[in-house]
Amino acid sequence: MIAGFTQGTTYHITYANSVNRDLKDDVDSILHDFDLSLSTYIPESIISKVNENKDVEVDHYFKEVFEHGRKVWEKSNGEFDMTIAPIVNAWGFGFTKKSNIDSALIDSLLQYVGMNKVKIVNNRVVKSAPGVMLDANAIAQGYSVDVISEYFEKLGIQNYLVEIGGEVRAKGKNKDGVYWRIGIDKPIEGNYEPGKNLQAIMQLKNKSLATSGNYRKFYEENGVKYAHSIDPKTGYPSRDSLLSVTVIAKNCIDADAWATAFMVSGLHKSIQLINTLDNLEGYFIYSDKKGKFRVWETKGIKDILLEEE
Repeated sequence: MIAGFTQGTTYHITYANSVNRDLKDDVDSILHDFDLSLSTYIPESIISKVNENKDVEVDHYFKEVFEHGRKVWEKSNGEFDMTIAPIVNAWGFGFTKKSNIDSALIDSLLQYVGMNKVKIVNNRVVKSAPGVMLDANAIAQGYSVDVISEYFEKLGIQNYLVEIGGEVRAKGKNKDGVYWRIGIDKPIEGNYEPGKNLQAIMQLKNKSLATSGNYRKFYEENGVKYAHSIDPKTGYPSRDSLLSVTVIAKNCIDADAWATAFMVSGLHKSIQLINTLDNLEGYFIYSDKKGKFRVWETKGIKDILLEEE
């Protein structure tokens, strides 16, 4: 196994060493280049320069995330939106300090939100206004998992598990000859240690998995728990009983982006939406009217789920 730091988080990668060498330096080099494209926390990254309205040519990583993000934006009816950066920053969840929130500020920022306000022309980002900014944090991490996984596949590695910041892609089997198993954290207050209190265990057969849940920051009202996800249409946190979303897809870029989109959409909209999408499985944990945890899942989850609380 190799491990390290990237994108403000950690990574853990296990692979059958069919290439007979340590790949940590290679992985770190790829992730470093990835950060220089899409990390908003690195001033010299491409996305940071785009947000500062500097003339910069975008690379393959940037274009892939941008175009994929646009597709999810369209299919999710705008619930997933990479141009939410000004709003996220104002709430203190982005790459700037929190602002003093009021309706006038939110209204002034909403004019810059919408993937229809930005496009790529001749490898450069063209905006409808200088105030438009991009935030790739809800999709780039999943894509970085795919990038490393595809690098492994080019090397002929048939058995691996790539995990970056909790986003996962698996192929083949582990050293014990069984499919890779992933734990889903129980959405309880104070559950800050991943893997300590599990809601479920799933097995991945050549699939990717991403979980989105801000249940560690939920609030309670009349016994019902509500999570906070910023709604790009209103500029305010959405109020919904959906506490955690796990999405299984072929590629991690899809699992990551759709997990975020469903958290913003809320329970009922997400159930309707995921049933219209192909090749996605979902496992939704929510709080019922009595404050008890409940689960809604797609039909295919039964083939993935090993254990459940």
